[in-house]
Amino acid sequence: PLGMSVAGVPVVARVGRYGPNVECGERRASVPDDIAPDELTVERAMEFLDAPQGDRVVGTDPVSGLEVYAKAGRFGPYVQLGPLEDGAKERPRTSSLFKTMSLETISLADAMALLSLPRTVGVDPADSLEIVVSNGKFGPYVKKGTDTRSLDAEDQLLSLTLLEALEVLAQPKRRRGQGAPKAPLRELGADPVSGKAMVLKEGRFGPYVTDGETNASLRKGDTVEELTDERAAELLAERRARDPKPIRGRGAKKTGAKKTGAKKSAVKKTGAKKSAVKKTAVKKTAVKKTAVKKTGAKKTAAKKTAAS
Repeated sequence: PLGMSVAGVPVVARVGRYGPNVECGERRASVPDDIAPDELTVERAMEFLDAPQGDRVVGTDPVSGLEVYAKAGRFGPYVQLGPLEDGAKERPRTSSLFKTMSLETISLADAMALLSLPRTVGVDPADSLEIVVSNGKFGPYVKKGTDTRSLDAEDQLLSLTLLEALEVLAQPKRRRGQGAPKAPLRELGADPVSGKAMVLKEGRFGPYVTDGETNASLRKGDTVEELTDERAAELLAERRARDPKPIRGRGAKKTGAKKTGAKKSAVKKTGAKKSAVKKTAVKKTAVKKTAVKKTGAKKTAAKKTAAS
C-alpha cells in the first residue's frame, strides 16, 4: 500500500500479469515502465488513476454477446473483446488499431474487423497450404507455411484476396525496411555491345541507365525525358572503358610463390632425411667402436691367461 486517498480509500501498487499498476477501490490504472518503484507516491498514483484512460464501449459482438472496448494502452490504442477479469486464465482478445484509425472514431465494424486478425485468406491450390495475413512487430505481412512477405499497407490485411496474396508471395523476398522494387523510368532499345535491353532507373544517387550487366549514371546535360538509345549506349560504353581490368600474371606469381614454398618444404624434408642418415651412421660407428674395444679386451684377457 502506498497510503490513503483523499476519500480514505487505500491506494495500492501491484505487479500484475501485464505489468505494474495502481489500484484505488474499483479503479485501476497502468504505470509507465519508466517510473521507478521508489518514485511512486500516492499523489503520483492518483494522477494515473484520474487521467483519462481512453476506454469506451464501441458496441456488442453479435456472435459472443461480449462488449467491445476501445482502449489506450502502453503500446498504443487497441480494441478488446470482453472485460479483463481478475483471476481469469485467458486474456481477452485484443488487436491494435491501424495508424489511420483513432479511438474516438473507430466503429464496431472496424473493431470486429481488427479482432478477426490474423485472417486466413485461402488455400494455395498448388500445395494446399493456408495463406494467412497478420499484423506483426515489423508491420503487416502475408504468410504461407514458413514463407513470408511484407505488405505495403495495413489496409491490405482486410482486403487482400487469395489471388493478390499469391502474387505477393511470388515476388522476391525483400530485406527488412526495403521497399517494393521501383518501376523503371523508361525502357530503351537494345545495347549494341551486350544485345540486352537498356532501361532507365532511379537510383540512390540519381537516374542511371543499365543493360542488366553494366550501370552508368546520367551526365550533366542528360535528362530522363530526352535520353536517346544512342546516348544510353554511349554512356554504357564509357563505363565499360573506365572499369579496371584484371592484372595479368598475378595468378602466376601466386602460383610461383606456392611452388617456391613447396620447394622449401621439400628442401627441409631432404635436410631432415640427411640428418637422420648422419645420426644413424654415427650410431652404427659408435656400435662398431664399442664392439672392437670389447673384442680387444677379450684378446688381452686371453693372452694374460696363457702367460699365467
